[in-house]
Amino acid sequence: MTDDNQPTIAMPVDGGGFAQTTDAIAASISRVIDGKPAAVRAALVCLLAEGHLLIEDVPGVGKTMLARALGATIDATVRRIQFTPDLLPSDVTGVSVYDPMDRRFEFKPGAIFAHIVIADEINRSSPKTQSALLEAMEERQVSVDGTSRPLPDPFLVVATQNPLEMEGTYALPEAQRDRFMMRISMGYPDAADEALMLRQRDNANPLDALTAVTTADRIAQLIAWARSVHVSPSVEEYAVGLARATRAHPDLRLGASPRATLQLVRAAKVWAALEGREFVIPDDLVTLLEPVFAHRLIAARGSGVSRGRSGTEAVSHALQGIASSVRVPLAAH
Repeated sequence: MTDDNQPTIAMPVDGGGFAQTTDAIAASISRVIDGKPAAVRAALVCLLAEGHLLIEDVPGVGKTMLARALGATIDATVRRIQFTPDLLPSDVTGVSVYDPMDRRFEFKPGAIFAHIVIADEINRSSPKTQSALLEAMEERQVSVDGTSRPLPDPFLVVATQNPLEMEGTYALPEAQRDRFMMRISMGYPDAADEALMLRQRDNANPLDALTAVTTADRIAQLIAWARSVHVSPSVEEYAVGLARATRAHPDLRLGASPRATLQLVRAAKVWAALEGREFVIPDDLVTLLEPVFAHRLIAARGSGVSRGRSGTEAVSHALQGIASSVRVPLAAH
């Protein structure tokens, strides 16, 4: 619901209407997430590009708060799933229950049936439970007992995970990671933002005062507008060139999938729209290259250690080299 202080944005969806609505969403989330504009924009890009967001970082830096703030900003259904080792796949997708009165099975929807699903600490559950999200994230439907049921539109999964070296975590399988459009880290706040947080949250939680500034229907309109952003053939070829370079790089054992290429372009369309453009330029792809590609790639064995880098650092270094070596098209739009 909305109140008089934060009315629902109802302008027509054109460049101005898109900017006004997205600025209102970002400003609302930033009331809760101090000093993290890049994280807020990443969440917005995933929402409007019909992707999913993975937030990886140590506990206590605001991962879940960002997801909850996004949900509170949109007048839509929001469900939170706390992933634990004993969570069952049916807790996520739903289950058919026999009704003795009607003598038939009735489907009880799981927590996945919502516009925004917060998968909290996703890597604390078993791989079997994690896999329950695969169909939902890719096909936006859930199949139980031979029946496929569509999920709400729009649909976004915001998952948080703790670093793998922390106790009680399971590595996300490659197929699961590939379904996330972007992976980001929150990082620690700087001293000024941390001090501001202490003052603002001493007696109240700012999330409690957050109200919706737009609706699920409006988000669907923004998604349609972002889809119309133009991508020239030369920029498409550049995106393919970036992806193919990851598959041939000597420091990478697993390169970017075709799904990764598609999601890079979709994210770049939203990024361009947020920048006030109706066309994608090569710099949009370069800006999004690491958050969209890095979590899907696997460093070749020994490539990081032999050069004094971790696997994550080896992937990052490889992407930096790819971005500088793949030929940039002259005609962008």
